[in-house]
Amino acid sequence: MTDGPRTADGPDPGLFGPGSVTWQAHADPVMWIAGVRALYLQALHPRAVRGVTQNSDFRRDAWGRLLRTAGFVGTITYGTTEAAEQAGARVRRIHSHLGATDPVTGERYGVGEPDLLLWVHCAEIDSYLSVLRRSGTPVSDAQADRYIDENRQSARLVGLDPAAVPADRAQLAAYFEAVRPELAATDESHEVDDFLRRPPVPAFLVPARAVLWRHVASLAYDALPAYAHELYGRPAPGPATVTRRLTVTGNALRCIPDRLRWQLPPGHILGAMARLGPGSRPAPYKLRTPDAILDGPGRAQLRDGGDSTRWRTPG
Repeated sequence: MTDGPRTADGPDPGLFGPGSVTWQAHADPVMWIAGVRALYLQALHPRAVRGVTQNSDFRRDAWGRLLRTAGFVGTITYGTTEAAEQAGARVRRIHSHLGATDPVTGERYGVGEPDLLLWVHCAEIDSYLSVLRRSGTPVSDAQADRYIDENRQSARLVGLDPAAVPADRAQLAAYFEAVRPELAATDESHEVDDFLRRPPVPAFLVPARAVLWRHVASLAYDALPAYAHELYGRPAPGPATVTRRLTVTGNALRCIPDRLRWQLPPGHILGAMARLGPGSRPAPYKLRTPDAILDGPGRAQLRDGGDSTRWRTPG
């Protein structure tokens, strides 16, 4: 059960490890809804969304893009340390070759600029954490702060300096307050919005899109913060109504047996359990244990053997 890469202390737990909040949280099925919310939010940064629309045909390969993003998150969460570092290196390499042009000023800029990477990271972390908590996953305030802190590791992998990345809820809120004047609903934003509501699918999947995807996209959009609704110009139900819908949907999704859900490609969680043993199985009840039981910030900052004030440099 534990064959695979090993460290001096046993099988390699990867960058986070089973004792982290991230390990437990990322196994929750509402992460798919959270991921769509992140896309809606990310599209409100004009420079960031321009980098997407000018460098990829997301309309034709949207599902591939979503699966690649999910694969990256799965790899860095549940894969070995080497696999996570390699995944980060691939992302940094791709970003280094891509740029976008401001249609008004003619300015050419790289999609890997720190400000843009930071926006994408914070929009993802905020979406993951917000949807998880509102859907009933038992994440305490202390664990929420720990989750944000742990995921400075994922920010490092894409090329950010972790010291410049929010480390708790207060810093994350301050970041969104500071970046708010830069946000706007551009033509590209509405293009992403229209696509997410009605993504192209083969004819035989149109009924499923009408029933299943419409619910996912609608719930993800409704879960956005108030300023995002204001920018997009569409009203949303009250926060309490959205939270109830998220809770109902989350509870329904969690009724699907874990082993069935985890069989879906690419099987990161099952791979981690095979490497580390059945005790590494992620489960929401583990978040109900006292915070002290979890490993500090997991392995997220422990690339130096334990001193969380130093970080590895991507390379």
